[in-house]
Amino acid sequence: MAALAPGLIATLYRAACLAELDAIKPGNVHVHGAGHRMEVADFVASAEVSAPHLAAAGAGVGARVAGAMDATMRAVGQNTNLGILLLCAPLAVAAERGATLPAVLAGLDEADAEGVFAAIRRANPGGLGAAARHDVTASDPVPPLREAMAEAADRDAIARAYVTDYAELRAIGLEALTRARAAGLAPPWTTTAVHLAYLTRLPDSHIARKHGAARAEAARAEAQAALADLVLGEGAAAALLAHDRAMKEAGLNPGTSADLTVATLFHAALTEAGAGLVRP
Repeated sequence: MAALAPGLIATLYRAACLAELDAIKPGNVHVHGAGHRMEVADFVASAEVSAPHLAAAGAGVGARVAGAMDATMRAVGQNTNLGILLLCAPLAVAAERGATLPAVLAGLDEADAEGVFAAIRRANPGGLGAAARHDVTASDPVPPLREAMAEAADRDAIARAYVTDYAELRAIGLEALTRARAAGLAPPWTTTAVHLAYLTRLPDSHIARKHGAARAEAARAEAQAALADLVLGEGAAAALLAHDRAMKEAGLNPGTSADLTVATLFHAALTEAGAGLVRP
């Protein structure tokens, strides 16, 4: 498997972030509609300033996430990309090392935990609250990162990715991307296809943190009923934008679905560039 250069990793990361913004993604910020007090420009700036840290040569997962989160907060003053960074940093490390993603996740160390916990505290993501164990807002010594992620895995899809070697990203996101391409779709519709796969199949973790698990499941079911059978293309734009407006008016931001979409595009791009993220 190939080890990719940091410059290439940064370029592919930026491209994945920008491609996600180009697509209609109901409930999220995109070029067809702002929302949740955020603009497309915030996410473009976040991608630009976080890329050098996300792809920093020789850095571990925690250092990449912490550096990128700090740069983002200094540039835009709000958390636009914590979930993206948490998902993309292990992919970047694996690609640079010429290693598999499971090997990187299995090798996470204390420095990685310290960096990730510092980034989470810096971002102060909405609805984080406190936890009985492994509370990132506490001042206690940090626990092993995968142990902390396992504690949250039943309620958070990004935490679950760390302990399942990104099983849902592969089974839902990459599968949807492959199907969309096979159907003859091109960007940005392939990106919309990936986002809809997550939106209609996984209760969104960000919605659950803000509004509760029942509302997250209801939002998933509503999206499935309204959008699952759409034939993607220009003819689907009206229905997608109508659902987009409805979600934003209800204050529902499926941010985790968007984060997973970026990570899916990044995973696919790294693989196409020669990274062996998953052992054959």
